[in-house]
Amino acid sequence: MALAHQDKLNVLAELAATIAARRSAGAGSSYTASLLAGGIEKCAKKFGEEAVELLLAAPAGDKAHSAAEAADVLYHLLVLLEASEVPLDDVLDTLAARQGTSGHAEKASRSS
Repeated sequence: MALAHQDKLNVLAELAATIAARRSAGAGSSYTASLLAGGIEKCAKKFGEEAVELLLAAPAGDKAHSAAEAADVLYHLLVLLEASEVPLDDVLDTLAARQGTSGHAEKASRSS
């Protein structure tokens, strides 16, 4: 059964909460806990590896493979944010603040 759109959006918030809860778990208890125990460098490296895998998958045109790799990227991004102590809500607030602003204007505002 497919999830409703809003339920799909809630998946990210629920995943972020699960990742945060794993921070206090022992490294051997879960993959997430082992990543977080490895520190921000390990989390950043794994995020980069997953991003490269998506970059390689996307041009091949296999949508299912690209979706799976994108899911890995989102998961590892949330782990990296947790390791960096940056709440998902802060990222979402930043995105919300940018709504209605052209990408060119937003980019120019950051370079000045």
